[in-house]
Amino acid sequence: MEVKLIDVMGDDLRVANAARVSFHKESEWWEDPLDPGSKILSEQDQKLIAYLAKHNHWTPFSHVQITLREKVPIFVARQRFKHMVGFSYNEVSRRYVDDTPEFFYPDSWRGRPVGAKQGSSDEVLKGTDAWLTNEAYDILMKAATEVYNEMLKRGVAPEQARMVLPQSMMTEYYCTGSLAAWARAYKLRSDPHSQKEIQDLAAKWNEIIGSLEKLKYSWQALTT
Repeated sequence: MEVKLIDVMGDDLRVANAARVSFHKESEWWEDPLDPGSKILSEQDQKLIAYLAKHNHWTPFSHVQITLREKVPIFVARQRFKHMVGFSYNEVSRRYVDDTPEFFYPDSWRGRPVGAKQGSSDEVLKGTDAWLTNEAYDILMKAATEVYNEMLKRGVAPEQARMVLPQSMMTEYYCTGSLAAWARAYKLRSDPHSQKEIQDLAAKWNEIIGSLEKLKYSWQALTT
């Protein structure tokens, strides 16, 4: 799976000022005494951001927008797209494209959970069970590709030929959302009860957004 940062609109100061406008006030960046010419967020604004996050005042955080491009298997994308509030999506369409499909291959196969209807156990298939599962999976992916290509050769429209492609096929999409929406999605999908693959995706969101210096106070306040 791959995640790429496309664009960011707004910063920590935007969040603080979106809140301060309620009192008809506005903050500015401060000069960094340790690095002349550099700007830093005032301590008052840092505290304000922490207060907003702690008390679930989410609207100031919605004035920051982040766009990522994500490449994930379809079964992960369908879970991802359940997060609709605060997000917009545009996905690759196989009605229009018919290039060779790419498939997701897991590092291991997890066991079925005991006493639960969803999720997986800590057990990992090993030995012959893992080998046979990998072999069967690979055969199925290759067969799906062959049938798909054959249908296209015989003149079947891409919008119908795509029906034979499995949920493990990789897809790509643009995703734009508010900082508040990203933080909420991250907290939900990084939960241990979420499917491991979408936990891995959430970790990539945190890696990218958490490394944005201009949003470090807001992201930290929202996710910790």
